[in-house]
Amino acid sequence: MSTSVHTPADPAPSHRAIENLIACYAECVDDGDFAGLGSLLADATFTGSGEPVSGPGAIEKMFQDTLIVYADGTPRTQHVVSNLAIEVDEAAGTAAARSYVTVLQALPGLPLQAIAGGRYRDRFERRDGRWRFVERQVRINLVGDVSHHLRQR
Repeated sequence: MSTSVHTPADPAPSHRAIENLIACYAECVDDGDFAGLGSLLADATFTGSGEPVSGPGAIEKMFQDTLIVYADGTPRTQHVVSNLAIEVDEAAGTAAARSYVTVLQALPGLPLQAIAGGRYRDRFERRDGRWRFVERQVRINLVGDVSHHLRQR
């Protein structure tokens, strides 16, 4: 009688799917696709500098009300995510990630520069075989000239 050793499935596909969600967030912000952000974060609570926001419509509106969009339809930014660490619990279908974010911006009359730096803390769940955000916390602790990026409140 032979005994087989159960080895867990390769975690790379889950890690890659979660990396792709994190990258998609940056692309949506930089493309000015706030409806896409609402869809991406549809099952999540987003916490930034204000009160936590949930639901696709509320998240889309929060970005529309917060970020300046230029004639090309974008905020003229590039979000660079680094130092990414992902922990997956395949059995539970949950994951957590933490990463750094650096926001670059350039405009006519505004040379390319880092305007903000901080950290993301994310939680994910796998539902119906797909990973999705359930929480994104953004903590910006380095702030440069954001006057061309954030609307005055």
